[in-house]
Amino acid sequence: MPRILMERSGEMEVFARVVQDGGFSAAARNLDITPSAVSKLIARLEARLGTRLLVRTTRALTLTEEGEAYHHAALRILQELNEADQEAAGGAIRGRLRINTTIPFGTMFVAPAIPDFIAHNPDLIVDLSFTDGIVDLVAEKTDVAIRMGNLPDSGLIARKLGQSRRVVCASPDYLARRGVPENPADLARHDCLTFNFRRARPSWPFRCDGQEVAQPVNGSIVVNNGETMKQMALAGAGIARVGLFHVADEIAAGRLIPLLEDQNPGDLEPVHAVYVGGGPLPHRVRAFVEHMVATLAHQPLLNGTS
Repeated sequence: MPRILMERSGEMEVFARVVQDGGFSAAARNLDITPSAVSKLIARLEARLGTRLLVRTTRALTLTEEGEAYHHAALRILQELNEADQEAAGGAIRGRLRINTTIPFGTMFVAPAIPDFIAHNPDLIVDLSFTDGIVDLVAEKTDVAIRMGNLPDSGLIARKLGQSRRVVCASPDYLARRGVPENPADLARHDCLTFNFRRARPSWPFRCDGQEVAQPVNGSIVVNNGETMKQMALAGAGIARVGLFHVADEIAAGRLIPLLEDQNPGDLEPVHAVYVGGGPLPHRVRAFVEHMVATLAHQPLLNGTS
């Protein structure tokens, strides 16, 4: 085999490490080689590709457009090589599993499921990240994300875990001060809590006289995650529309009151586990997804009927 083919994976690994560590010296320390060896490897890689991948200054290291594309491809290929090693080693579930999901779902369902998962897979390190923002799985080196709502078209593989209906609700204190909306049009005079996501809907759906209607809503507060929205609703700051699973306990305790239920359209918010395709699924990812499927299978708040 030509030398250049045999050394490609090594060049990719060094390049990916330089990007991860933000410099040649840091990458050299972590790879246990000299900075000059790192520099020579990157120079050889750029010469072979015929393009510059990195812009190096005394203060920073920046990827070029070609470097960004090559970095994404290198991460994918290195992951596939690691998966091949795992397959050859007998499919042991080991290493670091990086999981991303929303704050409320992670707090309510993922975190409680992790101790049992670790007990059955003691060689794993589980790295949890809870945020309502959408992360780039490749760029953030995330193995699996759990996402709420309809998924946009992408190259990701999705496995459905459940679904939750949505509910409009407010605190007794807010309703005592501002009145109870009798129909969707009444929401125009209320403070409605909304999300600042680009994917957030500017109106709320209802079913009136057998027809779907979209009621525009607005208010004084916009938030970037469901937990903050729930806390704002509990504090009497406005009316919220959230997944029922997130506020079921508050409703049962009377801390939040469901509104306009007879005109609730019954639309469902699906829950999916998503991960990068294009090769054998790592055993650690498969094991976690199957664990969540089993854990959530009998969860009434995620079957779309509660």
